[in-house]
Amino acid sequence: MARKPRIEFAGAVYHVVSRGDRGEPIYQDDEDRRLFLQFLGEVCERAGWLIHAFVAMTNHYHLLLETPEPNLVVGMKWLQGRFAQRFNLRHRLRGHLFQGRYKALLIDGEEPGHFLQVSSYSHLNPVRAGLIKAHQPLKIYPWSSFPSYLAPPRKRIGWVYVDRVFGELGYQKDSREIREKYGKYMEELAKRCREEDGKKELEEKWKPLRRGWYMGDEGFLGRLLEHMEKKLEGKGRESYLGEELREYDERQALKMLKKGLEVLGIKQADLEAKMKGTLEKQVMAWWLRKKTVVNRKWISDKLRMGDLSRVTNAVKEVESGKGSKVQRWKTQLEKNS
Repeated sequence: MARKPRIEFAGAVYHVVSRGDRGEPIYQDDEDRRLFLQFLGEVCERAGWLIHAFVAMTNHYHLLLETPEPNLVVGMKWLQGRFAQRFNLRHRLRGHLFQGRYKALLIDGEEPGHFLQVSSYSHLNPVRAGLIKAHQPLKIYPWSSFPSYLAPPRKRIGWVYVDRVFGELGYQKDSREIREKYGKYMEELAKRCREEDGKKELEEKWKPLRRGWYMGDEGFLGRLLEHMEKKLEGKGRESYLGEELREYDERQALKMLKKGLEVLGIKQADLEAKMKGTLEKQVMAWWLRKKTVVNRKWISDKLRMGDLSRVTNAVKEVESGKGSKVQRWKTQLEKNS
């Protein structure tokens, strides 16, 4: 069965979300939550994970985790497998506990603000779900890392790390004053989260956490795609799907487009001025359809060909090989592929 590729590398940071099968609860009581946190602590010890934030809700959980070693997949398999086994045994159930594969959004940990954004989103989940009332403090919800952020190190969960989030707020040390400042900062966010305008503003800010597969700039995307290229080496592409693979395919197609234009002696900036059905564009459309897996719309947009039927017709015309110029260009492209 086709699945999304998992990108793993030393020092990777992820926002992991996993939900119950068919939206069903993954915790039926507080003992289930305690068991889950016990296993989370164990996998941190086994795999060396660093947990920067977590929250256990009713039918899902969030983790902001860092993997010093490239071991997200093996760690998640152990965590969810052990917890599901104990959950089913405890409640005398059978079958799947979790809904398909967990989501693991890759985070650029070097870009300022990301740790704060993801941790705040996680810590405010109980507010957004109505589990914390307006008159109650955020720390009243015990099944998140937020209470650990307010506690002194000796009373904090041992595998929760607060330094990166504190650092993004400009706090360079862990002290009672800093913890109180962070608490006030989060309570203010919780207040905004309950107000219509504030909630709308925060939801807009949190969109990148729900959409796509990474958070970072073009440079970060480029590095991720390099990791994906290594992962796909020697493996059937048909084994994978998802937006990650689309990004990879388009990046590979851009390389082929650049190479093809160089062979034909055309600058990419000149494509706009050329006629939509010009012979060079037809040959390039054929080349991209032959050597890449991007769709006709992508090719039409990049070559400025307009209607998608031009791409289809161009491929047929060039494939038939009419004209010495077409044959020469095809030979040159094949030689330089």
